[in-house]
Amino acid sequence: MASLFVEQLTVIDFSYLCPERGLVGESWLVDVVLDGSLNEQGMVFDFGNVKKDIKQAIDSTIDHTLVVPSHCDAIQLVDHDKTREVTLSTSQDGIIHCLAPKAAIVPIPVDSITPLTLKAVVENHLKSVVPDNVDSVSVNLYPQAIQESYYHYSHGLKKHHGDCQRIAHGHRSPLKIKLDGKPAPQLAQQWAKQWRDIYLVTETDILEQFEQNGFTYIKCGYQAPQGYFELTINKKRCYFFQTDTTVELIAQHLAQEIKKDIPNQDVTVQAYEGYKKGAIATV
Repeated sequence: MASLFVEQLTVIDFSYLCPERGLVGESWLVDVVLDGSLNEQGMVFDFGNVKKDIKQAIDSTIDHTLVVPSHCDAIQLVDHDKTREVTLSTSQDGIIHCLAPKAAIVPIPVDSITPLTLKAVVENHLKSVVPDNVDSVSVNLYPQAIQESYYHYSHGLKKHHGDCQRIAHGHRSPLKIKLDGKPAPQLAQQWAKQWRDIYLVTETDILEQFEQNGFTYIKCGYQAPQGYFELTINKKRCYFFQTDTTVELIAQHLAQEIKKDIPNQDVTVQAYEGYKKGAIATV
């Protein structure tokens, strides 16, 4: 028996539903260990295939999706022919409702979404793509250790041709701000706190605003290449953009907003989108 491992093979960027926190954007790193016998090349599995096939299989499970703990009592799921809709009911924020093509909403038969509860789902999926000489697959899912400020956000990019078009996917991202070239950690922390578990709304995607049972809701929706997407969420959980919400535009927006309060200093924002990638804007 031999083992092959790859640390930080990929990053899963997704959102999930939580009765306490609502719609949560997340980014988890993935380590993989393959146990098995050596093949005719003296390998358990070719590293090139691990980086290609295994990564692709992991990304196709929950990456850029809305993950739903289907055994949670606060959640209702309804499947249609080509679409799926989910509703989370909470006492503090009312409901969160999402309608999307089935691939964009992934139900998991658990009570809550954690790295441990998703571990078995990813492992079982990978067992179907590895060669016969691989006896077992083990994965480790975990968030990046971030020393500076960070925020959790969810969004959708209707103009994107890939999976970023899905209306409720998200990221856990570091945020760095500099004033005249010097780090401003307290300012970064203020924005990170404001954007904890936030949904970033492009104003042109808003279908309606309405009141129901004492809550004010925003309903967003759009047609994208993969199909029709719709999300209803409490307005207080939203932050509004006049533009799309790419990371480049997020960094520009934050820099411009900060500049309004600090007009006599140069403002630089380094906004990440998940793990070790993002955009920088200076005003």
